[in-house]
Amino acid sequence: MSWKFYEPPKLFFGKDALIENGELMRNLGKRAVITTGKSSSVNGSLNDLKKVLNSLGIDYEVYNRVGENPSFDMLRDARKIFENERIDFIIGLGGGSPMDFAKALGVLLANPEIDVSDIYDTEKYDGMTPVVAVPTTSGTGSEVTQYSVITNDEGHKGGFGTEFSFPTLSFADPKYTITMPERLTMSTGIDALCHAVEGFVSKRSSPIVRLLAAEAIKIIRDNLEKTMKNPENYDFREKMMYASTLAGIVIAQAGTTVNHAFGYPVTTFKGVRHGQATGMFLVETLKVMGEENEEIVTKVSEFFGGLEGLEEFLKSVGVYEADIEITDEDIRLWSERTSKAKHLRVTYGTFDFETVKRIYEKVREKLQ
Repeated sequence: MSWKFYEPPKLFFGKDALIENGELMRNLGKRAVITTGKSSSVNGSLNDLKKVLNSLGIDYEVYNRVGENPSFDMLRDARKIFENERIDFIIGLGGGSPMDFAKALGVLLANPEIDVSDIYDTEKYDGMTPVVAVPTTSGTGSEVTQYSVITNDEGHKGGFGTEFSFPTLSFADPKYTITMPERLTMSTGIDALCHAVEGFVSKRSSPIVRLLAAEAIKIIRDNLEKTMKNPENYDFREKMMYASTLAGIVIAQAGTTVNHAFGYPVTTFKGVRHGQATGMFLVETLKVMGEENEEIVTKVSEFFGGLEGLEEFLKSVGVYEADIEITDEDIRLWSERTSKAKHLRVTYGTFDFETVKRIYEKVREKLQ
């Protein structure tokens, strides 16, 4: 048996984690950029962050133009604003998009010679402006991963991840997730579930990864629907953020499988949130993975009583509720790309063009 484990972010988890431990940002410098979206002003996180920074005498600017699925154009905009300023560190405040955006901007500010499109190629740079992560959703786990997913100029998602692209500090406070609406709670929760399941079955998995993944899966299974029905219940929100963080640690070690690649175009071209889009394909991709490694797929599906139980769980929380039209041409184009995805390197099973096409067609039927 041989495996490795590398998890460098200094993480603080729990109520008032940012307020009580934010003074550690003093060690990162005197000037920061906050990358965020609009919701941070509603859930109280931006106000708390400003108070902490003001108390430390740290100057900051707020870049609140980060939308869902951040793009090259968003990065070009932010880079133009901050490239000639002295920025000591970047704070990604929000869901996965602002945190991923912070990492990508950190690479660009530390490597002014590269083009925005070069962020996918980690051999073209070797450093990043330090990043602090403050999650306000329970799904991506970006606060504990090295990964950043950015949409390119053609509308396709791509990403990067290397040992230096982990956040330096992370503050995970479940109270910031209480204002999340029901559908966002579902989508982010399913994203975390996919991270845990995919990490469990990945070719890069390990005994410790599977322990963490199993715990995350059980917590999500037992608490996601409760959280959707009781959005202001702090205990449920805390459990979901804990599961999301565990699942983030899982993919930091094992990565995601081709299941994630299946969901990308549904998000980019049909507007379905990332977690929900990814969850739509989980059962069908696991079936194909099981053709090569039945044992590992059986183990992970047992948490739901088998793949049929997993399917019922996904239905019960509304994963297949999406009013979208997927054409034959969509499926052809998506299948060409997904059947060549880098994720296949860590995925059991054979996902050739015809197999991928068949999975897209099956999921389309489930949405009707």
